[in-house]
Amino acid sequence: MPYADNDGVELAYERAGAAEGDTVVFVEGLGYGRWMWGWQREALADAHDLLLWDNRGTGASEEPEGPYTISQMAGDLEAVLADAGVDAAHVVGASMGGMIAQQYALDYDRAVTVTLCCTTPGGEEALPVPAATRERMFDVPEGLDRRGTIRYKMKPAFTDEFWADHGDTIEDIVAARLETDASERAYAWQSEAVDAFDVHDRLSAVDVPALLMHGTRDRVVPVDNHELIAAELADVEVELFDEGGSHLFFIERAGAVNDRLRAFLEDHGRGA
Repeated sequence: MPYADNDGVELAYERAGAAEGDTVVFVEGLGYGRWMWGWQREALADAHDLLLWDNRGTGASEEPEGPYTISQMAGDLEAVLADAGVDAAHVVGASMGGMIAQQYALDYDRAVTVTLCCTTPGGEEALPVPAATRERMFDVPEGLDRRGTIRYKMKPAFTDEFWADHGDTIEDIVAARLETDASERAYAWQSEAVDAFDVHDRLSAVDVPALLMHGTRDRVVPVDNHELIAAELADVEVELFDEGGSHLFFIERAGAVNDRLRAFLEDHGRGA
């Protein structure tokens, strides 16, 4: 596996898909490794050059001392693209990854489009994580092992229907998280970056086409946050998902999400 270097921090990444296609780079959410994009990876691999990497503190990437910032992690993305020899990429980010994608589009020039999933621009107007979800994430019952803790904290990220009907998928995700999740301290450092993030007043400077996707039943990042982003962007498309519209809607509604993403990438690809 190749590694990029950003100021002494080693960042693991991999390439997949069609080498001759446009490059799509995926940026995952708080604490998650690149497994998160498995549903999109399979669907886009036939036509696109895919680049998947682990944020600092997760997966196979190095865990430097924190705290971290979103600007720092956008710099990590720049280092990965430079190391991979990618001059132009479609940047796809979800949750914290969507924050990194926004910051990247503002600070660097390799992004040709941005796709922002279930995310927020930060700032005083942004709707925070609901209290019930925060309580579930940070007030874990005593006696749970690490597997049980992951399952307990993760439940609000899915709809109740998906959680009840897709037990095998849930267990596969838990297994992936056991192998690649950020440590407790790296998770805390990433969380600090999320809490401090605020580009709301700068978003109008984003000069590439954007696709915003959000689940209307998101219990982690409230759906109305997408309106704060959309209002500031000059070239933006919005797609909301009702059925299966959880925080991880791109897993629950993978088929519909992939169709929408594929169409957006084709409309703004090199051959368009």
